[in-house]
Amino acid sequence: MVEYHDKEWGKPVHDDRALFEFLILEGAQAGLSWETILNKRENYRRAFDRFDAAKIARYERRKVRALLADAGIVRNRLKISAAISNAQAFLEVQKEFGTFDRYIWQFVGGRPKKNKWTTSRRVPARTPESDAMSQDLKRRGFRFVGTTICYAFMQATGMVNDHVRDCFCY
Repeated sequence: MVEYHDKEWGKPVHDDRALFEFLILEGAQAGLSWETILNKRENYRRAFDRFDAAKIARYERRKVRALLADAGIVRNRLKISAAISNAQAFLEVQKEFGTFDRYIWQFVGGRPKKNKWTTSRRVPARTPESDAMSQDLKRRGFRFVGTTICYAFMQATGMVNDHVRDCFCY
């Protein structure tokens, strides 16, 4: 967790594949700890074809059965099904906007929002921006994208900087 915090969390991400990975992993984390998902991250990369959305969008029943049998990931049928439908929706967003990056970063005006928290207890679980993102993603057919999941996605991908002010990553 320390290495993830120090080297990755809160750093701006603009690569579509990496953004898709975070979107799927944040959805998989729903109801679980981020540490659980982070510990399974390499398994997810292997099981989900390195988060190649075009491949995932074409998954059929046979692949779903294999994923449900894979102890290296969270074997939740709804989350696996959501990953597949989210890949399809992701490809549609890329088609419409050119890149998922262009679409998703619009929710923070294209630049990271730098907060000024003095303690992690003050960091919110959702914001008006994550509410808007969640609503729009759902409208486009994405699942497991509630506002809390969207805010965690925004934090992880550096759309918002929620490192506290005395953290060296701030």
